[in-house]
Amino acid sequence: MPNDKRDRLLIIGAGPVGLAMANALRLHQIPYDQVDAKDGLGGNWHNGVYHGVHLNSSKRSTAFGGYPMPEDYPVFPSSEQTRAYLEDYARAQGIAEDIQFSTCVERTDPLLDDFWKVEFSNGEQAVYKGIVVCNGHHWHPLMPELPGTFSGELIHSKDYTEASQLAGKRVLVIGGGNSACDIACDAARVGKSADISMRHGYWFLPRMAFGRPLHDLPIWYLPVTLQRWILRIIIWVTIGDYRRYGLEKPDHRLLDRHTAFGGEMLDNISKGKIRPRRGIVEIADRQVTFVDGTRCDYDLIVAATGFKISFPFLPEGIVQVKHNVLQVYGYAFPAGVKNLYLVGSSQPRAGFGYLMTPLADLYARMIKLQDKLEHPIGSVLEFMGEKIPSTHLVDPGGAYREILISHVMLPYIRWQGQRLGKRRKHMTSPLANKTTGMFKENQSMQHAAE
Repeated sequence: MPNDKRDRLLIIGAGPVGLAMANALRLHQIPYDQVDAKDGLGGNWHNGVYHGVHLNSSKRSTAFGGYPMPEDYPVFPSSEQTRAYLEDYARAQGIAEDIQFSTCVERTDPLLDDFWKVEFSNGEQAVYKGIVVCNGHHWHPLMPELPGTFSGELIHSKDYTEASQLAGKRVLVIGGGNSACDIACDAARVGKSADISMRHGYWFLPRMAFGRPLHDLPIWYLPVTLQRWILRIIIWVTIGDYRRYGLEKPDHRLLDRHTAFGGEMLDNISKGKIRPRRGIVEIADRQVTFVDGTRCDYDLIVAATGFKISFPFLPEGIVQVKHNVLQVYGYAFPAGVKNLYLVGSSQPRAGFGYLMTPLADLYARMIKLQDKLEHPIGSVLEFMGEKIPSTHLVDPGGAYREILISHVMLPYIRWQGQRLGKRRKHMTSPLANKTTGMFKENQSMQHAAE
């Protein structure tokens, strides 16, 4: 028999987002359990990043609200320092001792009474009031479809742990994000050769501007249009035209996609230590042909091509992901599913500290509000006309303003939930139950058939 834990939620994950949610639930006196598949807290910062990596955001913009990083930390802390900070935060907030490590969630199923059945890898089962999913989005590698077969070594950046993997090799890095830049620089230092292939132009930013970390400049609460203009001026002054480095002009507006801090890579390009390459059109044996007709042989290809948003423990079809954007309202609430909260699939264009603490507090209040609503909060937000985000990137200033407004709007959301309940009761069409149990009824029939 499953353990009866219907009085509490289950938090899946103990990375930065999971820790923030645990602290918010604690402060709002919402009972919960927390598990993580790793043997320690911190998510990727525990043991999921390559040696020597540092934060791309400053310590000020990354720290949780009300809990700054130590003064003796550098502006951009190392992975070891970041992990130590997260461990200190969890201990200080009194949430560290409640985390159950080395515990993997194998499967979750919604029940007809809106509770959730959870199966763990050790064979144990439990029924929870709901699930708060904080499993991160930098763990399921997205591999590119290469035009041909490479006979050398092919790895994803997730498999890269230290520079010794590149030593003495002809290395090609695919991608234009922060990991791609870092690995290409490591290859320039220890490899026989270092090339980086980009299908299109990227925007690269300096880490520092005017003697301050870029993320600490007072520009991130301005309208995005003004942010773009200011950043373009900073790029023009500090970096210049990317084409002078042999790179393509970006084919998209600044901030529409991920930017990267590529100062060191651009410096290595200017010194001839890294060769920029265009997109790949053919691979045969160890030879790679690029769009511009150039060819080169390689021993190792590192695909720094990002990650998929994935929830392997959720029933298939319960949530949708389109173009790697989770289809939820308010960045956490799926329509039609009650007591399921997916937190952390979006990514702010700065450190998580700007938003995570106030956002976790808002989500805790919305979770308490769910107890007063007949229908899922996601369905209520859908009824109110809220749109699903079109990108996983979050503007810090805009999101912070939305969080403040949402706190004030909670009574209105409750009222709209009551309106939705009354409207559904007067509907006679079978479609009335579209977002209030159809999935669970289908699941129940499926389990019965099994």
